[in-house]
Amino acid sequence: MKLNRNNWALVILIIAIIMHLSCNSTDSNGSRKSSRPNILLVMADDMGYSDLGCYGGEINTPNIDALAANGIKYTQFYNAARCCPTRASLLTGLYPQQAGIGHMVSDKGTPAYKGELSKNSVTIAEVLKQAGYSTYLSGKWHVTHWNPELEDHETSKHNWPTQRGFDDFFGMISGAGSFYDPRSLARKNKYIAPGDDFYMTEAVTEFAKEKIQNHNDENPFFMYVAYTAPHWPMHALPEDVEKYKGKYDQGWDETRKKRLSRMKDLGLIPKEAILSDRDYRVPEWSDDIKDKEWDIANMEVYAAMVDRMDAGIGEIVNELKKEGQFDNTLIFFLQDNGGCAEELDWIESPTHYENPKNIPKDYALGVNERQQFMIPKTTRTGVPLTVQDKSVMPGPAHTYTAYGKNWANVSNTPFKMYKHWVHEGGIATPLIVHWPNGVNVKATLQSQPSHLIDIMATCLDVAKATYPKTYNENEIIELEGESLFGHFIGEPTQRKKPIFWEHEGNRAVRHGKWKLVSRASMGYTIWDKVDEIPLNEWELYNMDLDRVELNDKAQSNPKKVEEMAAQWMNWARRTGTVPRP
Repeated sequence: MKLNRNNWALVILIIAIIMHLSCNSTDSNGSRKSSRPNILLVMADDMGYSDLGCYGGEINTPNIDALAANGIKYTQFYNAARCCPTRASLLTGLYPQQAGIGHMVSDKGTPAYKGELSKNSVTIAEVLKQAGYSTYLSGKWHVTHWNPELEDHETSKHNWPTQRGFDDFFGMISGAGSFYDPRSLARKNKYIAPGDDFYMTEAVTEFAKEKIQNHNDENPFFMYVAYTAPHWPMHALPEDVEKYKGKYDQGWDETRKKRLSRMKDLGLIPKEAILSDRDYRVPEWSDDIKDKEWDIANMEVYAAMVDRMDAGIGEIVNELKKEGQFDNTLIFFLQDNGGCAEELDWIESPTHYENPKNIPKDYALGVNERQQFMIPKTTRTGVPLTVQDKSVMPGPAHTYTAYGKNWANVSNTPFKMYKHWVHEGGIATPLIVHWPNGVNVKATLQSQPSHLIDIMATCLDVAKATYPKTYNENEIIELEGESLFGHFIGEPTQRKKPIFWEHEGNRAVRHGKWKLVSRASMGYTIWDKVDEIPLNEWELYNMDLDRVELNDKAQSNPKKVEEMAAQWMNWARRTGTVPRP
Protein backbone atom coordinates (compact mmCIF):
# COMPACT_ATOMS: atom_id res chain seq x y z
CA MET A 1 0.00 0.00 0.00
CA LYS A 2 1.25 3.45 -0.92
CA LEU A 3 1.37 5.76 2.10
CA ASN A 4 -0.04 9.27 1.76
CA ARG A 5 0.59 12.14 4.15
CA ASN A 6 -2.20 11.08 6.52
CA ASN A 7 -0.97 7.48 6.57
CA TRP A 8 2.55 8.63 7.44
CA ALA A 9 1.21 10.78 10.27
CA LEU A 10 -0.63 7.75 11.66
CA VAL A 11 2.52 5.58 11.45
CA ILE A 12 4.57 8.21 13.24
CA LEU A 13 1.92 8.50 15.97
CA ILE A 14 1.89 4.72 16.50
CA ILE A 15 5.69 4.60 16.70
CA ALA A 16 5.67 7.45 19.23
CA ILE A 17 3.10 5.63 21.38
CA ILE A 18 5.13 2.40 21.29
CA MET A 19 8.31 4.26 22.25
CA HIS A 20 6.51 6.02 25.11
CA LEU A 21 5.15 2.75 26.45
CA SER A 22 8.52 1.04 26.20
CA CYS A 23 10.15 3.85 28.16
CA ASN A 24 7.77 3.24 31.05
CA SER A 25 7.73 -0.55 31.18
CA THR A 26 9.94 -3.29 32.54
CA ASP A 27 12.83 -4.70 30.58
CA SER A 28 12.98 -8.21 29.10
CA ASN A 29 13.37 -9.94 32.45
CA GLY A 30 10.78 -7.72 34.13
CA SER A 31 13.39 -6.39 36.50
CA ARG A 32 13.80 -2.67 35.98
CA LYS A 33 11.49 0.23 35.23
CA SER A 34 13.26 2.54 32.83
CA SER A 35 11.39 5.54 34.23
CA ARG A 36 13.98 7.20 36.48
CA PRO A 37 13.19 6.87 40.18
CA ASN A 38 13.14 9.46 42.90
CA ILE A 39 15.99 8.81 45.35
CA LEU A 40 15.57 9.24 49.11
CA LEU A 41 18.79 8.88 51.11
CA VAL A 42 18.20 8.74 54.89
CA MET A 43 21.04 8.78 57.41
CA ALA A 44 21.01 8.41 61.21
CA ASP A 45 23.74 9.95 63.36
CA ASP A 46 25.87 7.97 65.87
CA MET A 47 23.72 4.85 65.98
CA GLY A 48 25.00 1.30 66.53
CA TYR A 49 24.71 -1.72 64.25
CA SER A 50 22.14 -3.53 66.43
CA ASP A 51 19.85 -0.68 67.57
CA LEU A 52 17.10 -1.14 64.97
CA GLY A 53 14.43 -3.76 65.54
CA CYS A 54 15.19 -5.39 62.20
CA TYR A 55 18.87 -5.66 63.17
CA GLY A 56 18.23 -7.23 66.57
CA GLY A 57 17.48 -4.25 68.79
CA GLU A 58 14.65 -3.77 71.26
CA ILE A 59 14.00 -0.15 70.18
CA ASN A 60 10.62 0.24 68.47
CA THR A 61 11.35 0.99 64.78
CA PRO A 62 8.30 -0.33 62.86
CA ASN A 63 8.66 2.02 59.89
CA ILE A 64 12.30 1.22 59.19
CA ASP A 65 11.54 -2.46 59.83
CA ALA A 66 8.77 -2.34 57.22
CA LEU A 67 11.18 -0.99 54.61
CA ALA A 68 13.56 -3.83 55.44
CA ALA A 69 10.80 -6.45 55.27
CA ASN A 70 9.98 -5.38 51.71
CA GLY A 71 13.51 -4.61 50.57
CA ILE A 72 17.12 -5.68 51.07
CA LYS A 73 19.07 -5.71 54.33
CA TYR A 74 22.84 -5.49 53.93
CA THR A 75 24.77 -7.34 56.61
CA GLN A 76 28.29 -6.17 55.67
CA PHE A 77 27.90 -2.56 54.60
CA TYR A 78 30.47 -0.06 55.84
CA ASN A 79 30.79 3.64 56.66
CA ALA A 80 33.92 5.72 57.36
CA ALA A 81 33.90 5.55 61.21
CA ARG A 82 33.10 9.21 61.93
CA CYS A 83 30.47 11.86 61.17
CA CYS A 84 32.05 14.17 58.60
CA PRO A 85 34.36 11.69 56.82
CA THR A 86 31.32 9.47 56.27
CA ARG A 87 29.21 12.35 54.94
CA ALA A 88 31.97 13.45 52.59
CA SER A 89 32.36 9.93 51.24
CA LEU A 90 28.62 9.35 50.94
CA LEU A 91 28.04 12.59 49.04
CA THR A 92 30.94 12.20 46.61
CA GLY A 93 31.46 8.48 46.01
CA LEU A 94 35.12 8.97 46.99
CA TYR A 95 37.13 8.06 50.05
CA PRO A 96 37.06 10.84 52.68
CA GLN A 97 40.66 11.86 52.01
CA GLN A 98 39.94 12.29 48.29
CA ALA A 99 36.94 14.43 49.18
CA GLY A 100 39.11 16.63 51.44
CA ILE A 101 37.86 15.44 54.85
CA GLY A 102 40.26 12.76 56.02
CA HIS A 103 39.79 13.84 59.62
CA MET A 104 37.29 16.48 60.76
CA VAL A 105 36.26 19.94 59.52
CA SER A 106 39.49 21.74 60.41
CA ASP A 107 42.35 22.44 58.04
CA LYS A 108 45.42 20.28 58.70
CA GLY A 109 47.33 21.67 55.74
CA THR A 110 47.12 19.01 53.03
CA PRO A 111 44.44 18.43 50.37
CA ALA A 112 43.35 15.16 52.01
CA TYR A 113 42.90 16.85 55.40
CA LYS A 114 41.61 20.26 54.32
CA GLY A 115 38.46 19.88 56.41
CA GLU A 116 35.92 20.73 53.72
CA LEU A 117 34.65 19.27 50.44
CA SER A 118 37.26 19.39 47.72
CA LYS A 119 36.63 21.30 44.50
CA ASN A 120 37.95 18.18 42.75
CA SER A 121 34.94 16.19 43.93
CA VAL A 122 31.28 16.41 42.93
CA THR A 123 28.28 15.63 45.10
CA ILE A 124 25.42 13.34 44.16
CA ALA A 125 23.25 16.46 44.10
CA GLU A 126 25.53 18.24 41.63
CA VAL A 127 25.55 15.31 39.21
CA LEU A 128 21.84 14.52 39.48
CA LYS A 129 20.90 18.17 39.13
CA GLN A 130 22.68 18.24 35.78
CA ALA A 131 20.70 15.12 34.87
CA GLY A 132 17.39 16.89 35.47
CA TYR A 133 16.70 15.98 39.10
CA SER A 134 15.38 18.37 41.73
CA THR A 135 17.63 18.19 44.81
CA TYR A 136 16.80 18.74 48.49
CA LEU A 137 18.61 18.39 51.81
CA SER A 138 16.93 18.27 55.21
CA GLY A 139 19.22 17.82 58.21
CA LYS A 140 22.91 17.81 59.05
CA TRP A 141 25.61 19.02 56.63
CA HIS A 142 28.96 18.90 58.56
CA VAL A 143 31.33 18.91 55.58
CA THR A 144 32.65 22.46 55.80
CA HIS A 145 34.32 24.78 58.31
CA TRP A 146 32.07 26.39 60.91
CA ASN A 147 32.83 28.83 63.71
CA PRO A 148 30.02 29.70 66.16
CA GLU A 149 31.74 32.97 67.01
CA LEU A 150 31.11 34.05 63.38
CA GLU A 151 27.53 32.81 63.30
CA ASP A 152 26.06 36.27 62.85
CA HIS A 153 28.60 37.32 60.24
CA GLU A 154 28.76 36.61 56.53
CA THR A 155 31.46 33.95 56.16
CA SER A 156 32.58 31.90 53.20
CA LYS A 157 29.72 29.62 52.19
CA HIS A 158 31.16 28.14 49.02
CA ASN A 159 30.75 24.65 50.48
CA TRP A 160 27.26 25.09 51.89
CA PRO A 161 24.55 22.79 50.45
CA THR A 162 23.07 25.18 47.90
CA GLN A 163 26.56 25.82 46.55
CA ARG A 164 27.12 22.06 46.24
CA GLY A 165 24.11 21.12 44.15
CA PHE A 166 21.06 21.31 46.42
CA ASP A 167 18.10 23.40 45.27
CA ASP A 168 16.88 23.83 48.82
CA PHE A 169 18.29 23.17 52.28
CA PHE A 170 17.15 23.27 55.88
CA GLY A 171 19.27 21.99 58.75
CA MET A 172 22.51 22.29 60.70
CA ILE A 173 25.85 23.30 59.24
CA SER A 174 27.83 22.01 62.26
CA GLY A 175 28.25 18.51 63.60
CA ALA A 176 26.30 18.57 66.87
CA GLY A 177 24.04 20.73 68.97
CA SER A 178 20.89 21.03 71.02
CA PHE A 179 17.79 19.35 69.59
CA TYR A 180 15.73 22.23 70.99
CA ASP A 181 18.04 25.09 70.02
CA PRO A 182 20.74 24.13 67.48
CA ARG A 183 23.32 26.88 67.10
CA SER A 184 24.07 26.42 63.39
CA LEU A 185 20.50 26.07 62.11
CA ALA A 186 20.17 27.46 58.59
CA ARG A 187 17.82 27.71 55.62
CA LYS A 188 19.55 27.91 52.25
CA ASN A 189 22.38 30.42 52.91
CA LYS A 190 21.12 32.14 56.06
CA TYR A 191 21.29 31.20 59.71
CA ILE A 192 17.88 31.10 61.34
CA ALA A 193 16.55 30.81 64.88
CA PRO A 194 14.33 27.86 65.84
CA GLY A 195 10.67 28.61 66.49
CA ASP A 196 8.63 27.82 69.57
CA ASP A 197 8.30 24.14 70.53
CA PHE A 198 11.16 23.31 68.18
CA TYR A 199 12.60 19.77 68.16
CA MET A 200 15.24 18.99 65.55
CA THR A 201 14.07 15.53 64.54
CA GLU A 202 10.52 16.75 63.92
CA ALA A 203 11.78 19.79 62.00
CA VAL A 204 13.90 17.61 59.68
CA THR A 205 10.87 15.41 59.01
CA GLU A 206 8.54 18.35 58.35
CA PHE A 207 10.87 19.98 55.84
CA ALA A 208 11.27 16.70 53.94
CA LYS A 209 7.49 16.26 53.83
CA GLU A 210 7.06 19.84 52.61
CA LYS A 211 9.46 19.30 49.71
CA ILE A 212 7.62 16.13 48.67
CA GLN A 213 4.26 17.93 48.80
CA ASN A 214 5.51 20.82 46.68
CA HIS A 215 7.65 18.84 44.27
CA ASN A 216 7.09 19.29 40.54
CA ASP A 217 6.15 15.81 39.35
CA GLU A 218 7.66 16.39 35.90
CA ASN A 219 11.16 15.82 37.30
CA PRO A 220 12.36 13.09 39.67
CA PHE A 221 13.91 14.27 42.92
CA PHE A 222 16.96 13.40 45.01
CA MET A 223 16.39 14.04 48.71
CA TYR A 224 19.04 13.62 51.41
CA VAL A 225 17.49 13.41 54.89
CA ALA A 226 20.29 13.57 57.47
CA TYR A 227 18.83 13.24 60.96
CA THR A 228 20.92 14.36 63.94
CA ALA A 229 19.37 11.63 66.12
CA PRO A 230 20.62 9.94 68.20
CA HIS A 231 23.90 11.93 68.43
CA TRP A 232 24.59 13.54 71.82
CA PRO A 233 23.23 15.53 73.63
CA MET A 234 20.62 13.07 74.86
CA HIS A 235 17.53 15.17 74.13
CA ALA A 236 14.12 13.54 73.73
CA LEU A 237 10.47 14.48 74.07
CA PRO A 238 8.90 13.36 77.37
CA GLU A 239 6.17 11.30 75.69
CA ASP A 240 8.80 9.34 73.76
CA VAL A 241 10.92 8.71 76.84
CA GLU A 242 7.90 7.42 78.71
CA LYS A 243 7.60 4.48 76.28
CA TYR A 244 10.99 3.17 77.44
CA LYS A 245 10.65 3.53 81.19
CA GLY A 246 11.90 0.31 82.76
CA LYS A 247 13.04 -1.10 79.42
CA TYR A 248 16.72 -1.01 80.39
CA ASP A 249 16.52 -1.82 84.09
CA GLN A 250 18.12 -5.18 83.25
CA GLY A 251 21.34 -3.34 82.35
CA TRP A 252 23.87 -3.48 79.56
CA ASP A 253 25.12 -7.05 80.01
CA GLU A 254 21.71 -8.68 79.66
CA THR A 255 20.68 -6.33 76.84
CA ARG A 256 23.77 -7.34 74.83
CA LYS A 257 23.02 -11.04 75.31
CA LYS A 258 19.41 -10.65 74.17
CA ARG A 259 20.43 -8.64 71.13
CA LEU A 260 22.94 -11.28 70.07
CA SER A 261 20.24 -13.97 70.31
CA ARG A 262 17.85 -11.96 68.12
CA MET A 263 20.60 -11.19 65.59
CA LYS A 264 21.26 -14.91 65.21
CA ASP A 265 17.54 -15.58 64.74
CA LEU A 266 17.44 -12.91 62.02
CA GLY A 267 20.40 -14.44 60.19
CA LEU A 268 22.58 -11.35 60.67
CA ILE A 269 25.24 -13.21 62.65
CA PRO A 270 26.23 -16.91 62.42
CA LYS A 271 24.69 -19.17 65.06
CA GLU A 272 28.13 -19.98 66.47
CA ALA A 273 29.12 -16.30 66.96
CA ILE A 274 29.96 -15.11 70.45
CA LEU A 275 30.01 -11.63 71.97
CA SER A 276 33.16 -9.59 72.08
CA ASP A 277 34.31 -8.91 75.63
CA ARG A 278 32.69 -6.07 77.48
CA ASP A 279 34.86 -2.96 77.30
CA TYR A 280 37.39 -3.28 80.15
CA ARG A 281 36.41 0.19 81.41
CA VAL A 282 32.73 -0.77 81.75
CA PRO A 283 31.73 -2.48 85.03
CA GLU A 284 29.51 -5.55 85.21
CA TRP A 285 25.90 -4.53 85.69
CA SER A 286 25.78 -6.65 88.84
CA ASP A 287 28.47 -4.46 90.41
CA ASP A 288 27.57 -1.73 92.86
CA ILE A 289 27.29 1.09 90.31
CA LYS A 290 26.78 4.48 91.92
CA ASP A 291 24.71 6.16 89.20
CA LYS A 292 22.61 3.30 87.81
CA GLU A 293 19.42 5.35 87.64
CA TRP A 294 21.17 8.03 85.58
CA ASP A 295 22.78 5.40 83.33
CA ILE A 296 19.40 3.77 82.68
CA ALA A 297 17.83 7.16 81.93
CA ASN A 298 20.45 7.91 79.28
CA MET A 299 19.61 4.73 77.37
CA GLU A 300 15.88 5.40 77.72
CA VAL A 301 16.39 8.83 76.16
CA TYR A 302 18.63 7.41 73.45
CA ALA A 303 15.97 4.84 72.52
CA ALA A 304 13.34 7.58 72.49
CA MET A 305 15.45 9.61 70.05
CA VAL A 306 15.65 6.65 67.66
CA ASP A 307 11.91 6.02 68.12
CA ARG A 308 11.04 9.59 67.11
CA MET A 309 13.32 9.38 64.06
CA ASP A 310 11.60 6.17 62.97
CA ALA A 311 8.21 7.85 63.35
CA GLY A 312 9.46 10.69 61.14
CA ILE A 313 10.58 8.25 58.47
CA GLY A 314 7.09 6.76 58.60
CA GLU A 315 5.60 10.21 58.00
CA ILE A 316 7.91 10.77 55.01
CA VAL A 317 6.92 7.38 53.55
CA ASN A 318 3.23 8.21 54.02
CA GLU A 319 3.77 11.53 52.22
CA LEU A 320 5.34 9.67 49.30
CA LYS A 321 2.31 7.38 49.17
CA LYS A 322 -0.14 10.30 49.29
CA GLU A 323 1.67 11.98 46.40
CA GLY A 324 1.77 8.75 44.35
CA GLN A 325 5.59 8.71 44.50
CA PHE A 326 6.27 5.74 46.77
CA ASP A 327 6.49 2.88 44.27
CA ASN A 328 9.11 4.60 42.16
CA THR A 329 11.22 6.02 44.99
CA LEU A 330 14.50 4.28 45.75
CA ILE A 331 15.03 4.57 49.52
CA PHE A 332 18.35 4.00 51.27
CA PHE A 333 18.66 3.98 55.08
CA LEU A 334 22.04 3.85 56.84
CA GLN A 335 24.09 5.52 59.58
CA ASP A 336 27.34 7.45 59.73
CA ASN A 337 29.37 5.42 62.24
CA GLY A 338 29.06 2.95 65.09
CA GLY A 339 27.82 3.71 68.58
CA CYS A 340 29.61 6.65 70.20
CA ALA A 341 31.68 6.03 73.34
CA GLU A 342 32.35 9.74 73.91
CA GLU A 343 31.35 11.38 77.15
CA LEU A 344 31.08 15.14 77.41
CA ASP A 345 33.63 15.37 80.21
CA TRP A 346 35.76 12.85 78.34
CA ILE A 347 39.46 13.64 78.10
CA GLU A 348 40.77 10.37 76.68
CA SER A 349 42.17 10.34 73.18
CA PRO A 350 39.84 8.03 71.26
CA THR A 351 42.73 6.23 69.58
CA HIS A 352 44.55 5.33 72.78
CA TYR A 353 42.39 2.37 73.64
CA GLU A 354 45.11 0.26 75.25
CA ASN A 355 46.43 2.86 77.67
CA PRO A 356 43.87 5.66 77.99
CA LYS A 357 45.55 7.52 80.87
CA ASN A 358 48.99 7.87 79.27
CA ILE A 359 48.04 10.45 76.66
CA PRO A 360 49.55 13.68 75.37
CA LYS A 361 48.20 16.57 77.43
CA ASP A 362 47.59 18.84 74.45
CA TYR A 363 45.30 16.36 72.71
CA ALA A 364 43.43 15.61 75.90
CA LEU A 365 42.65 19.32 76.14
CA GLY A 366 41.72 19.34 72.47
CA VAL A 367 38.84 16.93 73.01
CA ASN A 368 37.34 19.15 75.71
CA GLU A 369 37.86 22.28 73.63
CA ARG A 370 36.17 20.67 70.62
CA GLN A 371 33.15 19.69 72.67
CA GLN A 372 32.90 23.05 74.43
CA PHE A 373 33.04 24.64 70.96
CA MET A 374 29.68 22.96 70.28
CA ILE A 375 28.11 23.47 73.72
CA PRO A 376 26.93 26.95 74.76
CA LYS A 377 26.95 27.96 78.43
CA THR A 378 23.20 28.62 78.54
CA THR A 379 20.07 27.91 76.57
CA ARG A 380 18.79 30.68 74.31
CA THR A 381 16.48 31.77 77.14
CA GLY A 382 19.40 32.05 79.57
CA VAL A 383 19.00 28.81 81.55
CA PRO A 384 22.45 27.47 82.56
CA LEU A 385 23.34 24.10 81.02
CA THR A 386 24.29 21.07 83.05
CA VAL A 387 26.95 18.98 81.31
CA GLN A 388 27.18 15.28 82.19
CA ASP A 389 25.70 16.10 85.61
CA LYS A 390 24.62 12.80 87.13
CA SER A 391 22.32 14.50 89.61
CA VAL A 392 20.12 15.70 86.73
CA MET A 393 18.16 13.27 84.53
CA PRO A 394 18.84 13.63 80.78
CA GLY A 395 16.30 14.68 78.16
CA PRO A 396 15.34 18.36 78.70
CA ALA A 397 16.91 21.31 76.86
CA HIS A 398 19.18 22.41 79.73
CA THR A 399 20.85 18.96 80.05
CA TYR A 400 23.83 17.88 77.96
CA THR A 401 24.80 14.24 78.34
CA ALA A 402 26.08 11.35 76.23
CA TYR A 403 25.23 7.70 76.85
CA GLY A 404 28.93 6.79 76.82
CA LYS A 405 30.83 3.57 76.28
CA ASN A 406 28.56 1.64 78.68
CA TRP A 407 25.66 1.71 76.21
CA ALA A 408 27.70 2.19 73.02
CA ASN A 409 29.04 -1.29 73.78
CA VAL A 410 25.39 -2.44 73.58
CA SER A 411 24.61 -0.48 70.40
CA ASN A 412 27.52 -2.19 68.64
CA THR A 413 26.55 -5.73 69.70
CA PRO A 414 28.32 -8.10 69.10
CA PHE A 415 31.33 -6.12 67.86
CA LYS A 416 34.19 -4.40 69.66
CA MET A 417 35.28 -0.77 69.44
CA TYR A 418 33.19 2.28 68.58
CA LYS A 419 32.93 5.37 66.43
CA HIS A 420 36.50 6.56 65.60
CA TRP A 421 37.92 3.02 65.20
CA VAL A 422 37.82 0.87 62.09
CA HIS A 423 37.13 -2.44 63.77
CA GLU A 424 33.56 -3.57 63.06
CA GLY A 425 32.06 -1.65 65.99
CA GLY A 426 33.16 1.61 64.40
CA ILE A 427 32.35 1.02 60.73
CA ALA A 428 29.55 -1.58 60.39
CA THR A 429 26.21 0.00 59.49
CA PRO A 430 22.80 -1.35 58.60
CA LEU A 431 21.91 -0.54 55.01
CA ILE A 432 18.30 -0.98 53.98
CA VAL A 433 17.29 -0.58 50.32
CA HIS A 434 13.63 -0.32 49.33
CA TRP A 435 12.22 0.35 45.84
CA PRO A 436 8.96 -1.36 44.80
CA ASN A 437 9.51 -0.68 41.08
CA GLY A 438 13.14 -1.69 41.07
CA VAL A 439 13.95 -4.23 43.80
CA ASN A 440 12.89 -7.72 42.76
CA VAL A 441 14.51 -9.63 45.62
CA LYS A 442 12.48 -8.43 48.59
CA ALA A 443 12.95 -9.49 52.22
CA THR A 444 16.50 -10.70 51.52
CA LEU A 445 19.87 -10.41 53.22
CA GLN A 446 22.82 -9.20 51.14
CA SER A 447 26.18 -10.21 52.59
CA GLN A 448 28.59 -8.88 49.95
CA PRO A 449 30.94 -6.31 51.55
CA SER A 450 29.99 -2.83 50.30
CA HIS A 451 30.81 0.75 51.25
CA LEU A 452 29.53 4.33 51.18
CA ILE A 453 31.46 4.94 47.96
CA ASP A 454 28.96 2.62 46.24
CA ILE A 455 25.94 4.85 46.90
CA MET A 456 26.94 7.53 44.35
CA ALA A 457 27.64 4.86 41.73
CA THR A 458 24.24 3.28 42.38
CA CYS A 459 22.38 6.60 42.21
CA LEU A 460 24.00 7.48 38.89
CA ASP A 461 23.21 4.00 37.54
CA VAL A 462 19.47 4.14 38.29
CA ALA A 463 19.23 7.82 37.30
CA LYS A 464 21.03 7.24 34.00
CA ALA A 465 23.36 10.11 34.91
CA THR A 466 26.97 10.55 33.81
CA TYR A 467 29.79 11.15 36.26
CA PRO A 468 31.78 14.15 34.98
CA LYS A 469 35.49 14.36 34.25
CA THR A 470 35.40 18.11 34.94
CA TYR A 471 32.99 20.31 36.89
CA ASN A 472 33.12 24.10 37.27
CA GLU A 473 36.40 23.98 35.34
CA ASN A 474 37.96 21.65 37.94
CA GLU A 475 39.27 18.19 37.14
CA ILE A 476 37.21 15.63 39.06
CA ILE A 477 38.72 12.61 40.79
CA GLU A 478 37.59 9.33 39.26
CA LEU A 479 34.63 7.66 41.01
CA GLU A 480 35.71 4.92 43.45
CA GLY A 481 32.49 2.96 44.07
CA GLU A 482 30.66 0.12 42.34
CA SER A 483 26.91 0.17 41.60
CA LEU A 484 24.76 -2.03 43.84
CA PHE A 485 21.96 -2.30 41.27
CA GLY A 486 22.79 -5.93 40.45
CA HIS A 487 21.86 -6.82 44.03
CA PHE A 488 18.39 -5.33 43.48
CA ILE A 489 17.56 -7.79 40.71
CA GLY A 490 19.31 -10.82 42.14
CA GLU A 491 22.30 -10.86 39.83
CA PRO A 492 25.33 -12.67 41.28
CA THR A 493 28.08 -10.09 41.72
CA GLN A 494 31.61 -10.15 43.05
CA ARG A 495 33.27 -7.00 44.33
CA LYS A 496 36.25 -6.16 42.15
CA LYS A 497 38.30 -3.88 44.41
CA PRO A 498 39.31 -3.88 48.09
CA ILE A 499 37.73 -1.40 50.53
CA PHE A 500 40.01 0.89 52.58
CA TRP A 501 39.85 2.96 55.76
CA GLU A 502 41.94 5.43 57.73
CA HIS A 503 40.78 7.64 60.56
CA GLU A 504 42.97 9.15 63.28
CA GLY A 505 45.67 6.58 62.54
CA ASN A 506 43.26 3.64 62.72
CA ARG A 507 43.43 1.80 59.40
CA ALA A 508 42.01 -1.23 57.61
CA VAL A 509 41.54 -2.96 54.28
CA ARG A 510 38.81 -5.48 53.44
CA HIS A 511 39.12 -7.77 50.39
CA GLY A 512 36.82 -10.76 50.06
CA LYS A 513 36.78 -12.75 53.28
CA TRP A 514 39.92 -11.11 54.69
CA LYS A 515 40.15 -7.95 56.77
CA LEU A 516 43.44 -6.41 57.85
CA VAL A 517 43.02 -3.84 60.62
CA SER A 518 45.15 -1.83 63.03
CA ARG A 519 44.27 0.59 65.78
CA ALA A 520 46.49 3.58 66.43
CA SER A 521 48.86 2.95 69.33
CA MET A 522 50.87 5.21 71.59
CA GLY A 523 53.68 4.95 69.04
CA TYR A 524 51.49 6.45 66.31
CA THR A 525 49.56 9.28 67.89
CA ILE A 526 46.93 11.09 65.92
CA TRP A 527 48.97 13.44 63.75
CA ASP A 528 52.29 11.54 63.63
CA LYS A 529 53.49 10.27 60.28
CA VAL A 530 52.37 6.71 59.66
CA ASP A 531 54.13 6.08 56.35
CA GLU A 532 55.92 3.04 57.74
CA ILE A 533 53.69 0.81 59.86
CA PRO A 534 55.34 -2.28 61.40
CA LEU A 535 53.65 -5.45 60.21
CA ASN A 536 53.14 -6.54 63.81
CA GLU A 537 50.79 -3.57 64.24
CA TRP A 538 48.25 -5.32 61.99
CA GLU A 539 45.53 -7.81 62.92
CA LEU A 540 44.11 -10.22 60.32
CA TYR A 541 40.63 -11.75 60.44
CA ASN A 542 38.74 -14.23 58.30
CA MET A 543 35.39 -12.45 58.19
CA ASP A 544 33.52 -15.49 56.87
CA LEU A 545 34.33 -17.29 60.12
CA ASP A 546 35.01 -14.44 62.55
CA ARG A 547 32.99 -11.29 61.92
CA VAL A 548 33.37 -10.30 65.58
CA GLU A 549 37.17 -10.11 65.13
CA LEU A 550 38.17 -12.38 68.01
CA ASN A 551 40.69 -14.74 66.36
CA ASP A 552 43.65 -12.83 64.95
CA LYS A 553 45.29 -14.80 62.10
CA ALA A 554 48.20 -12.40 61.50
CA GLN A 555 50.86 -14.62 63.10
CA SER A 556 49.78 -17.71 61.18
CA ASN A 557 49.39 -15.96 57.81
CA PRO A 558 52.24 -13.43 57.46
CA LYS A 559 52.15 -13.45 53.65
CA LYS A 560 48.52 -12.33 53.62
CA VAL A 561 49.38 -9.56 56.12
CA GLU A 562 52.27 -8.37 53.96
CA GLU A 563 50.15 -8.47 50.79
CA MET A 564 47.22 -6.53 52.27
CA ALA A 565 49.47 -4.06 54.11
CA ALA A 566 51.04 -3.24 50.74
CA GLN A 567 47.57 -2.75 49.25
CA TRP A 568 46.71 -0.33 52.06
CA MET A 569 49.93 1.63 51.63
CA ASN A 570 49.45 1.94 47.87
CA TRP A 571 45.92 3.23 48.47
CA ALA A 572 47.12 5.61 51.20
CA ARG A 573 49.72 7.16 48.91
CA ARG A 574 47.27 7.37 46.00
CA THR A 575 44.65 9.20 48.09
CA GLY A 576 47.00 11.53 49.99
CA THR A 577 46.37 9.72 53.28
CA VAL A 578 50.15 9.48 53.75
CA PRO A 579 52.33 11.26 54.43
CA ARG A 580 49.98 12.67 57.04
CA PRO A 581 50.01 16.26 58.28
